[in-house]
Amino acid sequence: MSTAMNFGSKSFTPRPPDKGAFPLDHFGECKGFKEKFMKCLRANRFENALCRQESKEYLECRMERQLMAKEPLEKLGFKDLIDEKSEEKHSKL
Repeated sequence: MSTAMNFGSKSFTPRPPDKGAFPLDHFGECKGFKEKFMKCLRANRFENALCRQESKEYLECRMERQLMAKEPLEKLGFKDLIDEKSEEKHSKL
């Protein structure tokens, strides 16, 4: 019995995923933000809900430097952090 398979009939062209893959930060442009986020995670036993502000700042850095696609922060789950900042600005005026 032959167990050979014929893969030559179709060609597969790989393509990157729509989300979840982005360029690495080869030049360390956001390294400070990443370190701050990781330090927060370690200090809080990797409870990421306690480090949302640091996570937001890291993602903003990546988007500003085109290391990931720009997305509205609301769509990334930071709507409450954005609302807090805008309320703080208005109360200071």
